[in-house]
Amino acid sequence: MSINFKKSYKFALNSSSLITLILTLLMSVFLLYKGEFVLLDLCLFALLCFVVVFYVVQLRLETFIYKRVKKIYDDLKLLESSSFSKSQITTDMATLTQEIDKYAKNKKMEIETLKVREQYRKEFIGNVSHELKTPLFTVQGYISTLIEGAFKDEKLLQKYLDRADKGVERLTYILNDLDMITKLETGDLILTKETFDIVKLINHVFDQLEIKASKKDITLMFDREYTEPIMVKGDKQRLQQVVSNLIVNSIKYGNTQGTTEISIENLIKNKVIIRVTDNGEGIEQEHLPRLFERFYRVDKSGSRKEGGSGLGLAIVKHIIEAHSEQIYIESQLGVGSEFSFTLEKAK
Repeated sequence: MSINFKKSYKFALNSSSLITLILTLLMSVFLLYKGEFVLLDLCLFALLCFVVVFYVVQLRLETFIYKRVKKIYDDLKLLESSSFSKSQITTDMATLTQEIDKYAKNKKMEIETLKVREQYRKEFIGNVSHELKTPLFTVQGYISTLIEGAFKDEKLLQKYLDRADKGVERLTYILNDLDMITKLETGDLILTKETFDIVKLINHVFDQLEIKASKKDITLMFDREYTEPIMVKGDKQRLQQVVSNLIVNSIKYGNTQGTTEISIENLIKNKVIIRVTDNGEGIEQEHLPRLFERFYRVDKSGSRKEGGSGLGLAIVKHIIEAHSEQIYIESQLGVGSEFSFTLEKAK
């Protein structure tokens, strides 16, 4: 291990000067008493005494400090930290203080991050449990009722089987969404990029969701008429899911007789930005940073009246990031929300 002593001689200089002065005075008194006082000899003695004492004090001091500083490094395992693994041990007190202070701040930040992650983990487990229990208990309830004798009534039999089937469908939907997010996070889901018309894709999603929107009397529309195709590059199937999830989210939390408007704008030379804007409930600012987390819901009441897996926005975020693109959210409570994401334009 290479040792780099950043030396400070002030303490050794003051100590050796004081000791030399005392010893020289004692020696001069002794020589005067013996009657052998010689000024030159006394000066040589003082010089030799100063040099010897200086080096003894300095070297001992460095060794003393280094051993204890090294113990501090070892005890705190600083050499295993990325902050110290490339730096040499220093015995300079100012530098050491700065390094330990920096290390302590980094560790404090790591601890705070771990606490936040632990809280998110607990919330996530609770949400997963809630999301899976609801349809599972529903299915169990209907099947138990049928087993207990309700199957003899043909109308109830068909009704309860249909409801149980919807519960199983909901479970499958949640598990498929979880599986997709896991694959996106681990990189196991490979994107198949192609060139396609984003206007045509959005029109296709409008057609699919027209009935759902009409139930709340919500109008799905473009901000203007797009007469020419806008060609982009990406995984068409996954990006269709992104557009669909954002529009479904807009319909869920939109106001009756409201609108969901989509616009496509040139952002820079090789990028476009797609905006999904509604005049719905809006979202409080405190919720925006966590809106794309799995199962995170603005409504903490636990209500699931709007259905869905609670993973739609998390999937949107992961798909967009898998394309190395950005997604943004702007919202004002009582006014509405705007989700926007970028895409690469086809050359």
